[in-house]
Amino acid sequence: MLWSLIKITAFILSVTALTYGATMLYDVDGGATITVAGIEFTLTTLEMVFMFVALIVAVWLGLRLLALLVATFHFLNGDETAISRYFDRNRERKGYEALSEGMMALASGEGHLAMTKAARAEKYLGQPQLTNLLTAQAAEMTGDRRKAEMTYKKLLADDRTRFVGIRGILKQKLADGDTETALKLAQKAFALKPKHVETQDVLLQLQAEKADWKGARQTLGAKLKSGSLPRDVHKRRDAVLALSEARDILDEGNTIEAREAAIEANKLSPDLIPAAVMAARGYIAQGSNRYATRVLTKAWNVHPHPDLAAAFAEIVPDETPEARLKRFKSLTKSTPDDPETRMLMAELHIAAEDFPAARRDIAELVVTDPTARSLTLMAAIERGAGVDDFTVRGWLTRALSAPRGPQWICENCQHIHASWGPTCQNCGAFDTLSWKRPPADSPMPGGAEMLPLIIGPEPATAEDLLISDAETVPEATEK
Repeated sequence: MLWSLIKITAFILSVTALTYGATMLYDVDGGATITVAGIEFTLTTLEMVFMFVALIVAVWLGLRLLALLVATFHFLNGDETAISRYFDRNRERKGYEALSEGMMALASGEGHLAMTKAARAEKYLGQPQLTNLLTAQAAEMTGDRRKAEMTYKKLLADDRTRFVGIRGILKQKLADGDTETALKLAQKAFALKPKHVETQDVLLQLQAEKADWKGARQTLGAKLKSGSLPRDVHKRRDAVLALSEARDILDEGNTIEAREAAIEANKLSPDLIPAAVMAARGYIAQGSNRYATRVLTKAWNVHPHPDLAAAFAEIVPDETPEARLKRFKSLTKSTPDDPETRMLMAELHIAAEDFPAARRDIAELVVTDPTARSLTLMAAIERGAGVDDFTVRGWLTRALSAPRGPQWICENCQHIHASWGPTCQNCGAFDTLSWKRPPADSPMPGGAEMLPLIIGPEPATAEDLLISDAETVPEATEK
């Protein structure tokens, strides 16, 4: 409001001043006579002032017109002028408008429109490092893989866009299943940008699939240096790669290097079960039973596993069942309530023909957490104790419909594996296998409903099972 008042006041003062000046000039006596081609022009003082102002304006307009003519000449001659810069700015504005519209079309899923806008932007801008990328992504969206690949190859010619071009072709080769070419492209992309996380992950997975364990360990080290991988995860995965490398060395027949690699893997990750088993067997081959016992015990305390128990038995292969039972107590003393420990002790008592002790080890487990393995062990206990075949068949029938218990399962796709491996056989993910129960065990269809009719009701508690078995064993022995 105040600024408007100031402008109005200034305008009124200006008009007043001009009017007053014109009045003063009009009252001044005298003038000037100008003769042009024999014609005389008599001018008053006021007219002389107007003529002078008009002359100045005419000269200024003449100079501007002359500058325009000169600029037009330079423009037609191809030189850079204000006119050319004006047209360049206009083309640039249209080009960036087309580029932004193409990006919006790409984000909206309109691939054909995005390609059209990219072509228009290229026409106005002439910057292929911007428009080719938009064209390639739009071509992929529309399913025109050939055009997308050709456009990505164009990006390879420019240092600024070479990585983008390689990455685009890499994704196409992965989609086609051409892992050989994809591995080479991933290595080139990694050389250009070693800190790019996605490239690191793709290269690591491809190297693991191709069993390039040495190269995979280098890539894993780069992930650690770039900060994209925690140190504890790096140690775990480095141990997996070292173990895989040891397996390949063992397959080639070089047992000494395989032992050293397995021991290194176990040192990197003592809780990695396959590494502990392989390292223990390496120590056993060297005659270092004490180190083998230490490795297996440490791994068992973290996660009891049947493979650890099997390797622990190989330390003294020719011992008696009673001696083995005594020696295994040093392995299982820290995890007495673990289901794996209970089943292991039951197996050792069965081997020693101490069936009541075996029954005590496993009685609670078959009631609270029955699995195919524990129920099968119970059937063996009953057979060894001399119980009738009907009862033994009952336990075996229950085992058919019971869950299988922990297995090697991929955390990524939940695929079940018969044995451990560095990569999933189904989805190819690296270091995703863990020893756990399947998310949903599938019992025998319709079997659970028929079990009470076939084998009678199950015991309600472990005490009931021990009491009923204690009553049947003498009778079976007498028969």
